[in-house]
Amino acid sequence: MATTSSATSNPLGSYERLGLRVQKIINSPTAQKAKAALIFRLPDEPVEEWERLLEEIAENDNVTLAYRDDGGVQIFWVVPKED
Repeated sequence: MATTSSATSNPLGSYERLGLRVQKIINSPTAQKAKAALIFRLPDEPVEEWERLLEEIAENDNVTLAYRDDGGVQIFWVVPKED
């Protein structure tokens, strides 16, 4: 009996694609080592979704967003030490 996964029956929306793209940048070895990542909105990504994503990122503790003049957003984070 064949089953279908939800990934094939429900294609990702533009917001989910945006989130996955930014997640890959943040999770890259270079960004993880630096505890920083530089992200840009792509021309085909809606401004409203970009702003929503940035708001959600900024809600996290130990995360700082720095808006650059070139349109990029630098994300910095601190990993708290465990007691």
